Amino acid sequence: MGRDMEFDFSDDQKQLKDQARRFLEAKSSPKAVRAILEGPEPYDKALWQGLAEMGFMGTAIPEEYGGLGASYLELCVIAEELGRAVAPVPFASSIFLAAEFLLAAGSEEQKQAYLPKLASGEIIGCFALAEGVGAATPKRIQANVAGGKLSGTKLPVLDGDVADFAIVAAKTGAGNDARSISLFIVDLKSANVKRETVETIDPTRSQAKITFSGAAAELLGAEGDGWSVIERVLDRAAVLTAFEQLGGADRALEMARDYALDRMAFGRPIGSFQAVKHMLADMYVSATLARSNCYYGAWALSTGSSELPEAAATARVSATQAYQHCAKNNIQVHGGMGFTWQFDCHLYYRRSNLLALTLGSLSTWEDKLIARLRAKNAA
Repeated sequence: MGRDMEFDFSDDQKQLKDQARRFLEAKSSPKAVRAILEGPEPYDKALWQGLAEMGFMGTAIPEEYGGLGASYLELCVIAEELGRAVAPVPFASSIFLAAEFLLAAGSEEQKQAYLPKLASGEIIGCFALAEGVGAATPKRIQANVAGGKLSGTKLPVLDGDVADFAIVAAKTGAGNDARSISLFIVDLKSANVKRETVETIDPTRSQAKITFSGAAAELLGAEGDGWSVIERVLDRAAVLTAFEQLGGADRALEMARDYALDRMAFGRPIGSFQAVKHMLADMYVSATLARSNCYYGAWALSTGSSELPEAAATARVSATQAYQHCAKNNIQVHGGMGFTWQFDCHLYYRRSNLLALTLGSLSTWEDKLIARLRAKNAA
C-alpha cells in the first residue's frame, strides 16, 4: 500500500466516528460497563438496542438485507469506538462474524432470513469453531454432522450463551483435512443444544461451552468448502477486531497520560519523571504502530486487495500487542491505585486479554503472518 498511495478515512467517516464516540460516551460509560461486570446481566441490553436504533449493526450489511449498505471503512471506525468504550455487547460475534459468514456463503434465502434481524439487533449470532485448548485446525475439529444432525462440543464460544443461533464448523467427511469441514447454521434455542456459561477474565463479554446432541443443522455454503470460507471471514474479522483493540489501546494510553499529568509526587507531576515518560512513550509507539497496520488492513479490506491475508495478520498481531502493552502499563502508571477495583484500569486489562484470544491467539496470527509472507515472497 505505502509504495503507491496514502490512506486515510474520509471526512464523513470521521464524522461517523465522532458520532459513535459521543453516543458510546453517554451510553457505555465506565459506570454502565461496571453494571454488567458486577451484575447478573450478560450484556447491556439497553446499549444493544441503542446501537440498533443508530443503525450501527447494519453498517456494512447491504440495503436489500435491511442494512445501511455502507463500506467496511465505516464499520472500522465504529469498531474502534466500541473498543474505546469497552462496550459490553455481542457486536463482534453478530456483525464481524455471523453476518460476514452469511454474506460470504449464505444462500439468498438464508440471507433474507437472518441478515435483516441481525441488522436490527432482533437476533444475536455467534461463531463456534474451537473445541478446547489449542489452535483450531481441521484436524482438531471433531464435531460432525450426519443426516442433518450435529453432534459435538464447542469451547469456548464468544457470546454463545446469549446468541440465538451459531455458525458452526463441523466435519462432514472422514478425513482430517480442510475439505472435511463444512459450515452449518444451528438454532441455539432448539432441542438437543446445551449451553453453559464459562467464567473468563472479562465477564462483560461472556463465553460458553455448547454441547450438540443430534441438533438440527442447516448447511451454509457448499459442503467441504467450510475451511476456505472460515479463512476468508476470519481475515475480515481480524481487521475489524484490530480496530476494536486499537480503540482500547488508545483509551488506556489516554488514561495513563491524564493520570501522569494530574498525580503529584515530590511537588511535581509524575509525568515529569523520566521513568514514567519512557513508559508513556513506549505505549504511544506501540499504539501508533498498531494504527498504521490497522489502516493498512482497512485499506486492503475495503478495496478487496489481494494483500488482505497478510494485512489482516499484520493488523491483528500489532493491535493485540499494543492493547495488551497499553492496558498493562496503564495500571503501572497508576501505581498501587491502578490495581484497585475502584479505578477503571482493570476494565481495559480484562478486555485486552479476552480479545487477545478472540479469533485465535497472538502466536496463531504470528504463524499465519510468517506463512503468508513466505508464500508471497516465494510466488
